[in-house]
Amino acid sequence: MQNLAPIALFVYNRPQHTERTLKFLKQNLLAADSRLYIFSDGAKTSADEEKVNEVRRFISTVDGFKSVKVIESKTNKGLANSVIEGVTQLNQTYGQVIVFEDDLISSPHTLTYFNEALNLYREEEKVMHIGAYMYHLENSESLPESFFYRAASSWGWATWQSSWQYFEPNIDKLIAQFDSRKIHEFSIEGKMNFWKQVKEFKNGKNNSWAIRWYASVFLKGGLTLNPSQSLVNNIGHDGTGVHSGINDIYNVIINPKPIKQFPKEIKEHPQAYLAIRHFLAHRKGTLWARIKRYINEKILH
Repeated sequence: MQNLAPIALFVYNRPQHTERTLKFLKQNLLAADSRLYIFSDGAKTSADEEKVNEVRRFISTVDGFKSVKVIESKTNKGLANSVIEGVTQLNQTYGQVIVFEDDLISSPHTLTYFNEALNLYREEEKVMHIGAYMYHLENSESLPESFFYRAASSWGWATWQSSWQYFEPNIDKLIAQFDSRKIHEFSIEGKMNFWKQVKEFKNGKNNSWAIRWYASVFLKGGLTLNPSQSLVNNIGHDGTGVHSGINDIYNVIINPKPIKQFPKEIKEHPQAYLAIRHFLAHRKGTLWARIKRYINEKILH
């Protein structure tokens, strides 16, 4: 496969997570032919310095890719600024990019899926984002291997410069374009807290690039491609992540098989949308399950 997209990997202060992410990434069938750029953010506090240095010692030894370039920031940019800058830089150079953070383990077929989809939908203006993660959906075997959906997941993804140019970082400009109908559709009919994330960003309670990217895609009428069975799993839900607590709602078993089928019709898949909406509506489980999770998150840790 010609014209492989470069991989951007964003790391900070989690040496074990970074090591596992790279171990799985290296096992991808296209790893040896792919260029890897590792963006290492600077320490926010002196307490973080040793872990940041430990990560940097490890990433300086990484091999198994066509090329490896480490970009170390002297200052702490934060995840959002690091991602926005790194994705912008590689998109401007290569016209496309595959994005990983330091807490994602992947299937050996994940890079193949990304590159095939990037090549297949390059000229489709409506397709703006390729996602590799998918929730554990009931009856996922009744869905096509991959499908289009509205929301953009940040756990392993890819895009083109032609789509990324529409990324709007200014939250006020984004909010101004939403009315009540759009908010309802954006938040999967109120089943997911996407609009709450927008408001929390506005109020300085989170610094998410991902919610602004999804809002940018949504307002442009864009679609995201997703596998019906996840090609990545997030191992960051152990309390070490920037925005993730300790829970297993989003834990998935990685699909061991390659994605062979891609949708020909460029529109959201209605059955997949309903399956995702159902998952989101019931994801927190029964009251007893929620109480147990609360105790585990807040008291036992």
